[in-house]
Amino acid sequence: MSEGARVKKYQADLSAGSLMLPESRIVARLLIAGVNDSEWGHAMRVDNVLQKGSPATAIRQARLIRLRLESVSSSLWPLVASGDKEVATQALFAAALSHSVLLRDFVMDVVADHVRRLEMTLAPREWEQFLADCEARDPAVGTWSESTRRKHLQVVLRILAEARYLESTKTLRLIQPHTHPDVASALKDAGEQRLLALMELHV
Repeated sequence: MSEGARVKKYQADLSAGSLMLPESRIVARLLIAGVNDSEWGHAMRVDNVLQKGSPATAIRQARLIRLRLESVSSSLWPLVASGDKEVATQALFAAALSHSVLLRDFVMDVVADHVRRLEMTLAPREWEQFLADCEARDPAVGTWSESTRRKHLQVVLRILAEARYLESTKTLRLIQPHTHPDVASALKDAGEQRLLALMELHV
């Protein structure tokens, strides 16, 4: 269905983790290496490459990271795998935005709107209004438990802080973003101008 129809599907999967840079570097290297399903499972369950306390946690986080990375051009994977912290984090943020409609809409409808109006501090109450707007587009959001709604807020704010759109999750003070030239170039080359515009809050 077209975007203009205002019908969306919000996935409640952000709670698996924020940008997870160390883990994402490992997953990106596995994807670049072209591992098969058997090798992937062995890396998570046996080798415990993500260094998690249980295979279930490793598999859940690895799945989310993989979905994020596979939602953008593979040309961004080396930036995540071996770029410096700023470059890798911004490439991961681009992948998270591409994968998560919930995160993408929050950045577009709330963060960009604040910066445009020069209101540089978020208010926690705005999350509930945002979710109400999401529910109007996807009634399933109304079935999310209170703990799910709180967890998603925590993860969204942590992602924004890691990507340097927020000063911290405590102050909730917004920072004008600056996309690294390497990330901007990779997104342009991949035909992801709309994603780049969103990262730069030009929406």
